[in-house]
Amino acid sequence: MITAEQVKDLRDRTGAGMMECKKALTESQGDVEQAIDLLRKAGLQKAEKRAERAADQGLVEAYIHPGNRVGVLIEVNCETDFVARTAEFQELVRNLAMQVAALGAEFVRREDVPAERIAREREIYAGQMEGQNKPAAIVEKIVEGKLEKFYAEICLLEQPYMRDDKIKVGELVTGVSGKTGEKMVVRRFVRFRLGQE
Repeated sequence: MITAEQVKDLRDRTGAGMMECKKALTESQGDVEQAIDLLRKAGLQKAEKRAERAADQGLVEAYIHPGNRVGVLIEVNCETDFVARTAEFQELVRNLAMQVAALGAEFVRREDVPAERIAREREIYAGQMEGQNKPAAIVEKIVEGKLEKFYAEICLLEQPYMRDDKIKVGELVTGVSGKTGEKMVVRRFVRFRLGQE
């Protein structure tokens, strides 16, 4: 039997609706961690359905890191002005700006990285493997693994979230999107560092 207290606790932890929490707890037979996983999966499925909808509202956030040596301007879009004004959306945008300032992302997503840059990185990684007498298939797997790490360093949505490194920034955005029921898109950002071009 799922109690109201269990549903309330799960709702407090996830921000999901009461009925969704009760359903997830019932499916997981009261296992809270499994219920959280079920809610996250449901949120991803809903986000995929929202992918075709237009997101032309949102916020532009300016963040200046203490010490005034790093600043970020970031645009994050959602579907309605109502959601853009919510504390949860504003907190997401602020945290994304802080993430860019702290971890120095260069691109929003891996698709934004120029092909020449990827080719250069691939060439460097392959060069590091020369003379190690490894089969070509193994070298290719190692190069692909290094490229994944490269994306996780320079692409905002691929980076581990600075406040919870168990999730990626893209999963954070999807989670907030799932709670609000709206499509959310990190459109662009610019990072300024004192003395750098």
